[in-house]
Amino acid sequence: MSYTPHTPEEIAHMLRTVQAESVDDLFASIPLPLRSVGALKLPPPESEQSLLRSFAQLAGQNESADRVPSFLGAGAYHHFIPSAVSALASRGEFLTAYTPYQAEVSQGTLQAIFEFQTVICQLTGLDIANASLYDGASATAEAVLLALRATRKRRVYVSQGLHPHYLEVLRTYTAQLDIELESLPLGSDGRTLVTDLREDTAAVLIQQPNFFGCIEELNTVSETTHAAGALLLTSTSEPLALALLKPPGAVGVDVACGEAQSFGVPLGFGGPYVGFMAARSKLVRQLPGRLVGETVDKDGRRAFVMTLTTREQHIRRERATSNICTNQGLCALRVVIYLALLGKHGLRHLARVNLSLAEFTKQQLREIGCEPVYTGPTFNEFALRVPELEQRLSKLAPNELHPGLRLDTYDAARRDQLLVCTTEMNSRADVAKLVEALRL
Repeated sequence: MSYTPHTPEEIAHMLRTVQAESVDDLFASIPLPLRSVGALKLPPPESEQSLLRSFAQLAGQNESADRVPSFLGAGAYHHFIPSAVSALASRGEFLTAYTPYQAEVSQGTLQAIFEFQTVICQLTGLDIANASLYDGASATAEAVLLALRATRKRRVYVSQGLHPHYLEVLRTYTAQLDIELESLPLGSDGRTLVTDLREDTAAVLIQQPNFFGCIEELNTVSETTHAAGALLLTSTSEPLALALLKPPGAVGVDVACGEAQSFGVPLGFGGPYVGFMAARSKLVRQLPGRLVGETVDKDGRRAFVMTLTTREQHIRRERATSNICTNQGLCALRVVIYLALLGKHGLRHLARVNLSLAEFTKQQLREIGCEPVYTGPTFNEFALRVPELEQRLSKLAPNELHPGLRLDTYDAARRDQLLVCTTEMNSRADVAKLVEALRL
């Protein structure tokens, strides 16, 4: 029997209050063929002890990057998360926080958002950052919408190095708009080729590092983009790379966005994650999501307020800059705590560890006949050409090892290609195991 919290008397009282004859009347607007009829097919009731054991057995069927050596990346990265991140973020003051509709009452939540904006500005080298973007894919689509509003043009050039999922989300966001999405090819070094842009170009969108792990050269791209009167947008799914690369703001990027999951947010079956966006100050009025500013109260004490909030649910729908209104405060808080724990020197050291391990792995795989697809520099993942890939992978036992992402998942022409990612969570022993798994 299913659990319901209401007694028959309470149900009868509620029905009288809403002037309904029965519970079925409440579902009259739903056609009968679509309704669930009869009792739910549930197993017999169990004791709490037995039920917890059953759940544990089900959970044990899931694969975990903590139990199985994994070289998967492609937008979701397995990094070590210090215990302090979960300990602090799970405090009741934070854990129960939702969108602060009476924002100034929630000073702790507002300060956490403000600190998140601050670290994103420091990381990207741009003037202003927002909060409350769902993930890297939606943040990327929102950046394109921003560029269309700011320039009033209709053409967007998108690098073929953009994550396929991000591209799919972008196409969904813009499907009903009168715009053109143009594709920019990659060179043999894995970098985006940008030459002549049309006069109606609103933006050029490039992932940095791109989906194949290649580090883009943005200075020249910036010059070409701005000469056409367009905005340069970058999307980053592995922001740890920004600890070593020149910040986007220093190489002419107008809007930098992406995914901050690498900073203290667990893999979690694909979400929830936390998108970010930073831009030059001239674009502040076009930013979607929430902005928190710092001020002083009437007693001269430091205080935080929602600022420039003429957007989202507060105004007419047709004037809103996006559909982003829910506050991703808990995930953003984890990012802030993680970055505060590591500091800029710790973050740079971690990035170097990731880079070093990836280069070591790349060299080890070269020795067994697996060559990188692109010649340019990469960060912690790289596309690898693996002759007779199917035969090599067939030797792997189930749940023994995740050797990487097969790129023919997205492009049939990449039949023998594998996207391999290493982080500090991969040991030298894991790399040796990968090499043996791919050895003919």
